[in-house]
Amino acid sequence: MEINFKIIVLMLGVLFTGLTAGLCFTWSNAITPGIGRLDDLGFLQSFQAMNRAIINRSFLITFFGPVILLFINAYLHRNAHPTTFWSFMLAAILFLIGIGLITVFKNVPLNELLDKTVLEDLSTIELKDLRTKFEQPWNRWHIQRTIASFTSFSLLLIGLIYSKF
Repeated sequence: MEINFKIIVLMLGVLFTGLTAGLCFTWSNAITPGIGRLDDLGFLQSFQAMNRAIINRSFLITFFGPVILLFINAYLHRNAHPTTFWSFMLAAILFLIGIGLITVFKNVPLNELLDKTVLEDLSTIELKDLRTKFEQPWNRWHIQRTIASFTSFSLLLIGLIYSKF
């Protein structure tokens, strides 16, 4: 197998999609249930700290890279086995909608609401209200991202099975 642009795009797309699926899975199955057990101030402080820490170059490239890479990959495989092409195209569309758009239009606004709040200035009632506005909607949208990233990754694997390099 010759290493070329097509292979590099495919490898990075699979790698970054897999990393995103793993991150989403871990967040859904360990992080949010774990911090969900904290009191309101502890929960909100933890989420605020993690949201601030996760915004870095490595995360942004890995998390949003597949939005572009997967469409390039599908285009590069347009003449491949139909199952390969359509698996890759569906993975790209699902990742764009399920990760890209949900993140930008649903999770990020909730993160920004939390980030702009000086938690230590809030009363116990205000903390509870903020948590109510944040936690359940954020988790609901994140479950959608988890499903989308897992399914996109699975579609890439299906496409790989049918591909002929």
